[in-house]
Amino acid sequence: MRPDRDVEPGSLLVAAPSLLDSNFRRTVVYIIDHRDEGTLGVVLNRPSEVAVHDVLPAWGPHVTKPQAVFVGGPVDQKTALCLAALNTGQDAGSTEGVIAVRGPVAMVDLDSDPEALASKVRGLRVFAGYAGWDSNQLAGEIERGDWFVVAGLPADVLTPPNVDLWGRVLRRQGMPLALHATHPGDVLRN
Repeated sequence: MRPDRDVEPGSLLVAAPSLLDSNFRRTVVYIIDHRDEGTLGVVLNRPSEVAVHDVLPAWGPHVTKPQAVFVGGPVDQKTALCLAALNTGQDAGSTEGVIAVRGPVAMVDLDSDPEALASKVRGLRVFAGYAGWDSNQLAGEIERGDWFVVAGLPADVLTPPNVDLWGRVLRRQGMPLALHATHPGDVLRN
């Protein structure tokens, strides 16, 4: 069986406590696309100091607070991606300016009209860059124990930065995975 068999759009990659790479330490990555050619996702819990209205003025008033650009990952950080959680009753397939990811979560075309989309979403988040893996690369990292693959919730995409999303996602998995949520950020300060 493939180690990445549970990875699919809408699932989460939760960094194992042993993953010390500064790009991914204690991160939660939302998977947007996963195929044989590779995997694409965005880090959900890394806000930047850059305000959305400074780089995408038309979208600034519409993004979920904090109205900051989040660091989506180390790849192509000059590229902006946007995820939205659609309102109940909205269908991504029939909503102009979005592409379905999973359930109410959709990618937003940042060239579309934010005013036309604003009433159809309960929240938006903009990411600079993304996390990407080539074919079989992610499977190798999962097999090595770098990532836990778990189901995502639409609310995860809009979690405020003052919430420990990493710990929250781990705690809701039940035992024994939930025990990892108690791992200290710095074992020397334990």
